[in-house]
Amino acid sequence: MMPEDDKHLEALAHRVRGHIVRMATRGGCFIGASLSCVDLLTYLYARWLRFDPARLEDPERDYLLLSKGHDVPALYGLFAELAVLDPARLERHLAPDDDIYWHPNRNIPGVEFHSGSLGHLLSVGLGIALDVKLRGGPNRVVVVLGDGELNEGSVWEGALVAAAKGMDNLVAIVDRNGFQANVATEDLIPLEPLEEKFHAFGWAALRMDGHDFDSIERGLARIPIDAGRPSAVIADTVRGKGLPSLTARADRWFCNFTSGEVEMLLEELDGTRQAVLASETIVAR
Repeated sequence: MMPEDDKHLEALAHRVRGHIVRMATRGGCFIGASLSCVDLLTYLYARWLRFDPARLEDPERDYLLLSKGHDVPALYGLFAELAVLDPARLERHLAPDDDIYWHPNRNIPGVEFHSGSLGHLLSVGLGIALDVKLRGGPNRVVVVLGDGELNEGSVWEGALVAAAKGMDNLVAIVDRNGFQANVATEDLIPLEPLEEKFHAFGWAALRMDGHDFDSIERGLARIPIDAGRPSAVIADTVRGKGLPSLTARADRWFCNFTSGEVEMLLEELDGTRQAVLASETIVAR
């Protein structure tokens, strides 16, 4: 039976997925990858990060940088649920007179840094982590990366420097959904074995299930994995999580649905959740 804390997190993640689906129209969004990182972001903001929606500029806050910026519908949806962002603004996704669009923008409350062009924010996070170290601050810096993003050489340049500087307040979380745009990562440029690659670059690394809140809790409880070394977390996820019709489909990278299709997907999302809850009830009995 699911613990009460996990039930709360699951319900929150479900609502965030609903927001993502609603943003996949009137111009569309990167829905598959956004759905894959929902549970990670939900746990980080609701349970792990030093993060207060009422004090977004708290100098002792933890930093989260969404390097895979095209997943920002998940971040926007979560911010709407956490009272960081007015939910009504999500309806203005891609409106020319607002800043709710395909990538993070610092004009949106809670967004720490612009992103979109992949491969840059691990180095930005490294800079923030180094500043924190020099100041003796308590802040942790989390950078969420896409697995396909790891093909960018700048990621590994930043990784080398982070290890050389002993940045154990820096955490890289790889959303390992197995796809890069419209092709499987292992069919394009194989990434595995990822843990060993990070070890070779001087990082401590672990692997976890990016959709199981118990697994996420156990993994993040180990951070920093080793004193004096940055931590890499490879989170195994599923593209399109929550919507069986989109799950693990290479062609469902970016989608622009009609309003009717959105309603059908929301029904599918609710149906999938009810089926999961029903199966858990049966197991509990």
